[in-house]
Amino acid sequence: MPADLRIYPSDSRDEGLLPSVADVPLATARWCARQGWPVHPLAPGRKTPAANCETCRQPGHSRAGCACPSEGRWCHSFHAATLDQRRIDRWWGKNPHFGIGVACGPAGLVVIDIDAHATKPPSRDRILPGIPISDQVNLAGLTNGFHTIAVLAALRDMPSPADDASTLRVRTPSGGLHVWYRVGDSRSWQCSSGSSPGRALAWQVDVRANGGYIVAPGTTTTAGTYTPLGSVRRPAVLPDWLTQELERTGHLPALGVPAPRAVPPRAQQAVIAAGGGRNHIHNTLASVLAPVEACGQVAGGAGFSDVLNRAAYTLGGLVAASRLSQQEAEDLLLQTAAAARPGQNHRAEQIIRSGMAAGLKRPLYPGSVR
Repeated sequence: MPADLRIYPSDSRDEGLLPSVADVPLATARWCARQGWPVHPLAPGRKTPAANCETCRQPGHSRAGCACPSEGRWCHSFHAATLDQRRIDRWWGKNPHFGIGVACGPAGLVVIDIDAHATKPPSRDRILPGIPISDQVNLAGLTNGFHTIAVLAALRDMPSPADDASTLRVRTPSGGLHVWYRVGDSRSWQCSSGSSPGRALAWQVDVRANGGYIVAPGTTTTAGTYTPLGSVRRPAVLPDWLTQELERTGHLPALGVPAPRAVPPRAQQAVIAAGGGRNHIHNTLASVLAPVEACGQVAGGAGFSDVLNRAAYTLGGLVAASRLSQQEAEDLLLQTAAAARPGQNHRAEQIIRSGMAAGLKRPLYPGSVR
């Protein structure tokens, strides 16, 4: 077993050893579950969740009320994550090439995901959100997340999380770093993307927490293996200074603010335009658009393209059935997609056009949408 995969004597006894490459992924999934980290399968060789069952892949299908997780299937990504060793044995025993994802929220984890993509930085107000950077500051050489998180730490007179040898750190195949921490209180930290124009900690630094997942150490994809560094295999408590920064940058749910409506404002107009059966079409639009809106709670992944395509297909069918106009359907989809994935309008438009084109060939009526 490679030395950097071993648990050293300084670690607690119940952790055991991270499995060798020959043992993964089943042994790694078992090991993660023993740490109290619920796991779910990733597609073979990839860092994205394993595909849903055929029923759950049907256009218009919603996770809400789906029986698959309770019946022992891995449908719906981290929502199906489990600590059940028998279920884990069944999933990875029958699919030995699956990778392992860890559901961060149920595991009580906050993972600082530092990217190493050497690119030109964004505008100065997006490098460290909420912290002005004067035009007099020379940004030459600042090209990735290691740089931005180091600058943020230096401003707080703290060491960079990338150098925090007291906690579990995992090198990614692309050269990035996952720095694992555990929540020290009952607060429910939220995910974010470092490239987001909204909630973000630092450019090229993502946050994996409630509503997201992280690739487990030891998992191998076609790009390489997620390799633990050093000797520590347990996440340390999230440092106070990072807690303050996450709070400052909006990583906690807003208190006293009502939950988002199930349907965006434009949906109300679509209901009126549809005429008749208002409650039925309203509920239909809510169930179709809710999965797209839910993607906004996850920094990345979540099968956004697939979710948006299904919604576009379903609304295309409703247009074909004369339940609402094509323009109204497109506006609804674009607005919901823009709220869930800001700055990706061109990509969303392409997905919507494709999905609606297919849906227009098959009229759907509200009673037939599930």
